[in-house]
Amino acid sequence: MTDKDTGGRGARRAPRIAAADGLVVVDKPAGHTSHDVVARLRGMARTRRVGHAGTLDPMATGVLLIGIGRATRLLGHLALTDKEYTATVRLGQTTVTDDAEGEVTASAGTAGLPPGATEAAGEGRAALEAAVARLTGDILQVPSRVSAIKVDGRRSYKRAREGEEFELAARPVSVPVFTVRTVRAAVADDGTAVLDADVTVVCSSGTYVRALARDLGAALGTGGHLTALRRTRVGPYGLDAAHTLEELQTAVDAAGEAVNGLPVMPLAEAAAAAFPRWDVDEKQARLLSNGVRLDAPGLAEGRPTAVFGPDGRFLALVEGARGKAKSLAVFA
Repeated sequence: MTDKDTGGRGARRAPRIAAADGLVVVDKPAGHTSHDVVARLRGMARTRRVGHAGTLDPMATGVLLIGIGRATRLLGHLALTDKEYTATVRLGQTTVTDDAEGEVTASAGTAGLPPGATEAAGEGRAALEAAVARLTGDILQVPSRVSAIKVDGRRSYKRAREGEEFELAARPVSVPVFTVRTVRAAVADDGTAVLDADVTVVCSSGTYVRALARDLGAALGTGGHLTALRRTRVGPYGLDAAHTLEELQTAVDAAGEAVNGLPVMPLAEAAAAAFPRWDVDEKQARLLSNGVRLDAPGLAEGRPTAVFGPDGRFLALVEGARGKAKSLAVFA
């Protein structure tokens, strides 16, 4: 008998089964990059086909959507959905990165604010609320200089770190909700008297919450930056569906070698939750799977729709194009 037959020292162990295709909603911890989380999930899922939808900075925590296997093809579309955050904006100081990770560049304090800014009502609070209102709705926003936006083919953050002088163009974004929950007086590490405003933000893809903090401080004449950021929702996926990295690792370890215990949201369930649904018959399903553009005069243009066959299988993501269904990604 060979070692394989006897289970001896030289025996080969059966590889742990890879996780099923689908979505994992992770509650990202502070201090981890989005790529760090992807690397951890690759090990747990036993596959390199892992990606994320929508980067979170190392300082930020909260909802990070991770796609496993074929679900990686959903990620670019999921990243375009609206997002919700809770955050803390420090008024009275400016930093080079518009958040607490960067060096303080100015400490104006809050002396210029009307008194009573921390009160629920009054002149000071009214000035703060008015400045927030001007940053709510459809606005033009200049991204942070340390963003990943490319300038002449190079990332903005790389140019900023090398001390280059450059300008970023303002871009249209939507901020349907920008609400101040509480405001409290605080003292910064250098002794500057500051205000910390806890806010809730709902915004479109491409909006920088730290740029909102910067612009709020600029509008009030105090300077401002972000000291805390937690993403509470991406599209329909919230913290109630999220797992910490420790919880995920415990589930995988508990499953053993024979199965993969990663709690993956099935591909069909993930698509049905995030996109409008279109159920087709057997003939339409066959044509769509073969790349044929179906007649679909009522299908929205520029908005992905999830297509399901008569057996409930998730077939494709499509969008309207001149009365036809244009395939964005086929999963059948």
